[in-house]
Amino acid sequence: MYRLFSILFILTIGSMSLFAQTDRMHIRKGNRLYRSGGIEQAEVEYSKAVTKNDRNPQALYNLACAYMQQNKDSLALVFFDKASNLETSKFRKSKSFHNAGVICQRHQMFAEAIKAYEQALRLNPNDDETRYNLVLCKRNQKNQPQENKQQQKQEKKQEKQEQKQQEQPKDQMSKENAEQLLQAAMQEEKNTQHKLKKIKTQSQSKNLQKNW
Repeated sequence: MYRLFSILFILTIGSMSLFAQTDRMHIRKGNRLYRSGGIEQAEVEYSKAVTKNDRNPQALYNLACAYMQQNKDSLALVFFDKASNLETSKFRKSKSFHNAGVICQRHQMFAEAIKAYEQALRLNPNDDETRYNLVLCKRNQKNQPQENKQQQKQEKKQEKQEQKQQEQPKDQMSKENAEQLLQAAMQEEKNTQHKLKKIKTQSQSKNLQKNW
């Protein structure tokens, strides 16, 4: 019995080691593809690594970067969050927060971006790029309310114009439409008069022929 358990334990350890090597293999392959510009193929390899080991922070972070490069920002934020929760290295953890901040910043989600940058700086106070982005976000956040007010005014103006158009009676027509209809009626009247004259002329011609 003791020997059997011992064998099973060794097999389990061996399986775990193979399992870990497999997800690392996909990460290395993904890194080569990523550096050569094959972002979509790299995403596939990182996804395989995550499937093999969904608690590997490096696989999660790299997959998030691949999503970010393809503007799949919602997915990128999810995986940066997962990576930051599992990562033990402060430096690598700060990179997840920094990249999450970049995504929020480019979507003008300044409050979320500021929070992410501040977390990144707490983990890596020497990151000047994060500090610069943080200052820029705070400045943009102050200007945002004024921009929002102007946008709201424009939207309200457009809504009023649409409402006036909807309230306008259905039988009411524009001056241009009325003129077009009048011209069409006049043309139709001319066509009718022309037809009548033609019929009258033909009738007179027949009468003359009969008289002869």
